[in-house]
Amino acid sequence: MSANRRQLMAAWLALAASWPAWPAPPWPARPLRLIVVYPPGGLSDGVARAIAEGLAARLGVPVRVDNRAGGGGVVGLQALARAAPDGHTLAFSATSPLTLRPHLGPVGFDPLRDVAPVASAMVTPVLLVGTPAFTGERFADLLQQARERPGALRWATSGVATAGHLVLEQVQAGAGIAVTHIPYKGGGQQINDALGGQFELLSTNVAPLQLQHVAAGRFKPLAVGAPRRLDVLPDVPTFAELGLPQANVSSLFGVFAPGDTPAALLDRLNAEINRVLASPAIRDRLLASDNLPATDGRAAFERRVAEEWLSHRRLKDAGIRLE
Repeated sequence: MSANRRQLMAAWLALAASWPAWPAPPWPARPLRLIVVYPPGGLSDGVARAIAEGLAARLGVPVRVDNRAGGGGVVGLQALARAAPDGHTLAFSATSPLTLRPHLGPVGFDPLRDVAPVASAMVTPVLLVGTPAFTGERFADLLQQARERPGALRWATSGVATAGHLVLEQVQAGAGIAVTHIPYKGGGQQINDALGGQFELLSTNVAPLQLQHVAAGRFKPLAVGAPRRLDVLPDVPTFAELGLPQANVSSLFGVFAPGDTPAALLDRLNAEINRVLASPAIRDRLLASDNLPATDGRAAFERRVAEEWLSHRRLKDAGIRLE
């Protein structure tokens, strides 16, 4: 390169360095969409709608809830992964569609690259109940019936590769029994079918409706996946107490964004969502139903999702197949 050309290049570089940085586009620039990966109704949908209302009040733009149920949460997260990474499309989901379902087969997106954890929202215990079709009274009766008639007991969950399904598989593996899995697309219809005795067993997230049916005697509480017994169900043992610690599973829910969303925008979203979740209305709603508020920083939530993904990969490698 000649001296003149070097001087010209240096002049251009100096001029470019003096230009002001291109400003980031304003956010939010339009209404937000919050994809809820479950059907309308139920605790998770209610919490997601409360988050949407709180964000709308804080940001000054509408936040539209878009229920996209199916595939145990995969359908909604596929829509999220295809959305523009500009902070205007989010999703509310349990972590299992990201950390468990991808180990069973293709989901149409890379769970660790195409979806970005934004903010954790709540930890929900998994409750196992007997429906009116279940003739037993305790968890021991479930085991006895399953051993006497392998596959005869029908056990419903809210979908393949959900936390409730994981509980089912861990009970089968740990207790050496066989049941028939009845997967649903969410929590609403399965409650109606459970009350109608369409199956004997149901693993479901703890929520006010389910607890009302327990209190009324329609459901028989058999076990709970939680660090300790629930205050509202003090006589119901945890799976760990029953000798099945691997089945002692809870569901972690949170808000997610498309994978390429800028880090600064993810941090802003985390801060705004955590402020919404800290409101007494949402905290009281969760605590009243024995759900635990979870307001991790974004980095901590990312670590929890990555660790859960690795844990479930080890589960598959150990030979437990959620199919």
